[in-house]
Amino acid sequence: MIDPMDVVLVGATGAVGQEMLRVLEQRAFPVRRLRVVASPKSAGGAVTFRGEALTLVAPSPQVFAGAAVALFSAGSSIAREWGPVAAAAGCLVVDNSSAFRMDERYPLVVPEVNGHRIPARGGGIVANPNCSTIQMLMALKPLHDRWGLEHVVVSTYQAISGKGARAVDEFERQQRAVLAGETPPVSILPGVLAGNLLADWTHEPSGFSEEELKIVAESKKILELAGLRISPTCVRVPVRNAHSQSVWARFARPVSRDEAITTLRAAPGVVVDDRIGPGQHPQPREVSGSDDVAVGRVRRDLDDPQALSLWVVGDNLRKGAALNAVQIAERAFGVTPSSRA
Repeated sequence: MIDPMDVVLVGATGAVGQEMLRVLEQRAFPVRRLRVVASPKSAGGAVTFRGEALTLVAPSPQVFAGAAVALFSAGSSIAREWGPVAAAAGCLVVDNSSAFRMDERYPLVVPEVNGHRIPARGGGIVANPNCSTIQMLMALKPLHDRWGLEHVVVSTYQAISGKGARAVDEFERQQRAVLAGETPPVSILPGVLAGNLLADWTHEPSGFSEEELKIVAESKKILELAGLRISPTCVRVPVRNAHSQSVWARFARPVSRDEAITTLRAAPGVVVDDRIGPGQHPQPREVSGSDDVAVGRVRRDLDDPQALSLWVVGDNLRKGAALNAVQIAERAFGVTPSSRA
């Protein structure tokens, strides 16, 4: 039995922060006292946890004193400023931003993939990977363990919720405008997403987007495969929640469809849909709200016996962010989750 502990949630008002509140409650994380932190302009407001209204406070060194876990979902600048403060106070800091992901001093963790990298208890920082990286590696790691991953080609179809609540609101306004024959508003999104697709990230001079390069660098770090070849393309799609991915993976040895499905079925956190036919595959509307990553349309390449094609769908706010962070804390403190959902 794990003693209840004080937990700090930084960024409690955002989409991922709100999901973290739900996950902590649903998995009955042993919270003695939850301290909820938001920007100074939001301080004094409230969020609800376990039926109780909790007052939001601005970040300060005193917030982290005596806490065991600090979950951060407030952006890179806040994480860089306050993450080390929380760690110095003895907290296990789990940060959902990109601030520490590629810093070799800090582990980048998907518990089912490289949980051995999670430090025991507090006083350190663990980075939560990008949502697309988490989802893809949940499917590829069990296959890599058996056949040896060499090359990945991935195209992502990313939901609007990954850009935050303001983007979701703008998309809904765009939809209404399109239906009314009016000009859709564009301020948060880089263009009209209603009935459209967008490359919605900062691009490098190479032509690759920031999101694509995250998938490459993070996957190599997590799998400890510096030589892994990854060819990504990321697209924002008019779907409210849950990312989808088309993944082609080549391995060091021949692999069959049946063996791959058997291997994936045995993997924790993965569910397999091996139905064949129109509409018989994992879909965002079905996976949204689920903790598991769904894999379907498993096919051996027609010309390469060492390659597979997969369709991978996951809730980007849950396993892609909030759930993964809470699972890291559970592993660190030996917490066995239960369900209050």
